[in-house]
Amino acid sequence: MRRVDWLLALAALALCGLGAVLVWSATEPRLLATGADPRTYLTKQLLNVAAGTALMIGLAAADHRVLRAYTPWAYLACCAGLLAVLTPLGRTVNGSQAWLGLGGFQMQPSEPAKLALALALATVLGDLADGQRRPGARQAGLALAVAAPPIGLVLLQPDLGTVLIMAAIVLGALFAAGVGLRWLGLLGVAAAAGGALVWWLGLLQPHQVRRLVAFAEPEADPLGAGYTAHEALVTIGSGGAYGRGLFGGDQTAGRFVPEQHTDFVFTVAGEELGFAGSALVIVLVGIVLWRALRVAGLAGSAYGGVVAACVACWLGVQTFVNVGMALGLAPVIGVPLPFVSYGGSATVSALAAVGVLLSIHRGHPPRGY
Repeated sequence: MRRVDWLLALAALALCGLGAVLVWSATEPRLLATGADPRTYLTKQLLNVAAGTALMIGLAAADHRVLRAYTPWAYLACCAGLLAVLTPLGRTVNGSQAWLGLGGFQMQPSEPAKLALALALATVLGDLADGQRRPGARQAGLALAVAAPPIGLVLLQPDLGTVLIMAAIVLGALFAAGVGLRWLGLLGVAAAAGGALVWWLGLLQPHQVRRLVAFAEPEADPLGAGYTAHEALVTIGSGGAYGRGLFGGDQTAGRFVPEQHTDFVFTVAGEELGFAGSALVIVLVGIVLWRALRVAGLAGSAYGGVVAACVACWLGVQTFVNVGMALGLAPVIGVPLPFVSYGGSATVSALAAVGVLLSIHRGHPPRGY
């Protein structure tokens, strides 16, 4: 028990608890208006957190070398899930065919695919020969080849937000593994070329194009494509320093911000908890990132260090994009706030990633533990 990074685990769980309350506050007015149970989303999110916590504990108790042995199977299963999304089993939500529906159960395969990609990249880049200090050209090329199928399948959905997060995971893996700068430069050129190709082939949905245009010119269409970003900023600003109190937000009660319990849950914190509550969310995420980077720096193997760095890049970039969407600092591309936004796939996957970090930390505890 002394080898457990309690600060990391408690910070993640505190974010989940705070997120469940914010989801409850965001969804209660709508459910009351329809006569439904106002605690429906709260109950579902608490079940998501419970499932994610159980998985986190299970992964934390496992030897990270065992996790490494099962990584190829996890990678193949996630690729199969991403492929199944593009079949009639897939369901379209907000313009992206990113959900897999089986009866009354829905999941988003791209969320666990982030963790599977991190583990797969670490397996490739952490497989160093005796005397080898950093990956060579063959390993770097193989890592890019491993990243291509899941990123390509997500791009076909199309889900630009998840593609961005996966690209950050790949970049973090290459950087943490110590590959040459030419590979990082090559990745940047490939990303730019891929973005240009996507635009030229017209793979973006019309609503995605409108969102990008609205980000470039926020005031051009405040009642159309720029409506969500405009209302999100107004909602956060109305909270002031200490907020209007939980369940007391006029903007939230009026449902002016779409998807407020998922992609824009940070606006609920801004209005009802104010700057203080919003800062608390950022501080808790910062603690998770700090501990993840600490695990990466103290890991006794290249594999553990790369996995931890990938998770830090994943959670850090996703948090920046999500909060940036609410503050007008990033285009609206639909990514959840880790641990806080409503959603089973995202919540369980983020807690599973924390479990992997705890496993790596437990296997190579720093001095003093």
